[in-house]
Amino acid sequence: MGKLALVRHGQSQWNLENRFTGWVDVSITALGAEEAHRAGKELRGIRFDAAFTSELKRAQETLQILLAEIGQPELAVQKDKALNERHYGDLQGLDKAETAKKYGDEQVHIWRRSYDVRPPGGESLKDTAERTLPYFKEKILPLAASGKNVLVAAHGNSLRAIVMELEKLTPAQIMAVNIETCRPIIYDIDAKGAVKSAQGSPVKSPSKV
Repeated sequence: MGKLALVRHGQSQWNLENRFTGWVDVSITALGAEEAHRAGKELRGIRFDAAFTSELKRAQETLQILLAEIGQPELAVQKDKALNERHYGDLQGLDKAETAKKYGDEQVHIWRRSYDVRPPGGESLKDTAERTLPYFKEKILPLAASGKNVLVAAHGNSLRAIVMELEKLTPAQIMAVNIETCRPIIYDIDAKGAVKSAQGSPVKSPSKV
């Protein structure tokens, strides 16, 4: 049985500024680095066989810190845009509070948390899943199913897509799921690629969704 550890990047500069980031390539803040160091300490004791991240530097910077903390800075890393954050289209760079005033809190919540509603010019979670999950199923999940320990440092929505798949959530249930920065989610994966146990899962019980 292998372990699959999912970690959302540490606080980015635009997280700090409360802006929609998407594919804009911003770095993590000093607090983001602290969060990554903390997460790395939580992952000590697991010897990883493979690591994956997106093409965006906030995830890559986080992963570098994680690997240094667990004592595996030399581990080869595979980077792919399939793990990028969802593209927020016309919202990228906009202040979230100002956007909520313009479009309404409910509409912005739907854009951020729904499954198949796209923000203007951007991707829905469904769109993100359609590029993230084929890569996940081809490159990442088989390693964990073969007994390898795998570390993935990515983004809130690419990780929501993976969590939705692993935990067999409905589109309604995924709306209640938020991936916190640098809070490791660790799954034990069996030989069939199914979750046998989960530590740090962000999923609320169905009765609460």
